[in-house]
Amino acid sequence: MDLVKYVQDKYITKKEFPEFKAGDTITVYTEIKEGNKTRTQFFKGTVIQLRGTGLTKTFTIRKMSGDVGVERVFPINMPALQKIEVNRQGKVRRARIYYFRDLRGKKARIKDKSYTKK
Repeated sequence: MDLVKYVQDKYITKKEFPEFKAGDTITVYTEIKEGNKTRTQFFKGTVIQLRGTGLTKTFTIRKMSGDVGVERVFPINMPALQKIEVNRQGKVRRARIYYFRDLRGKKARIKDKSYTKK
């Protein structure tokens, strides 16, 4: 196990991204290569879960595209990730909000952290 950790520490460069958690709405900018051209594509949605630790950490984002829910899993250390913006901080009571998949319409709203009472 120490050999794997050594190789990860030595050869994989760690990127600096803002802190976020489940319930936050974020925008992820990724670099897409099409032939010999590259372009930037963004994916904006709600964080469903964070999984793993260190360099193997991944996060899942869910957005609604019309009536269809779309989820993407991003490794935090993916070379194509350019930047992550935190748009809203949500207040949820769980670390993995899988129940969010079943909610539609107004029930699918997450309370904003800045508007909650203390």
